[in-house]
Amino acid sequence: MKIRNTVAAAFGAFALVLALPGSALSATGDFTYKYVTGLGHEERATLHDPHSGKCINLYAVGDDDVPAGYGPHNQTDTPVTVYRGSSCTGDQWRLRAHGNPATDQLEVRSVRFDAPNS
Repeated sequence: MKIRNTVAAAFGAFALVLALPGSALSATGDFTYKYVTGLGHEERATLHDPHSGKCINLYAVGDDDVPAGYGPHNQTDTPVTVYRGSSCTGDQWRLRAHGNPATDQLEVRSVRFDAPNS
């Protein structure tokens, strides 16, 4: 009887652990920004559920040799720091979670979403 109770308790604990969400490695939601293509067309790029805690050079604008992106909009559940330079360098600004779109005057090349528990 004791073995059966022990096994049942262990199984119940294991099932509970599986039901809990894993550690949050990503912000949930979308981060968008605008950029101009080599042909002069304005495009919008989206990071969906972006990775948290590491620097992300943004698509099409993440190199200091191309025009920067602009007008970032953080629609994720995590605050983000946006950087004017690539590899999270240069001037920086914080955008809050679920914030309003930033002005088109705010240039961006790279971002870092807050790591969990920060």
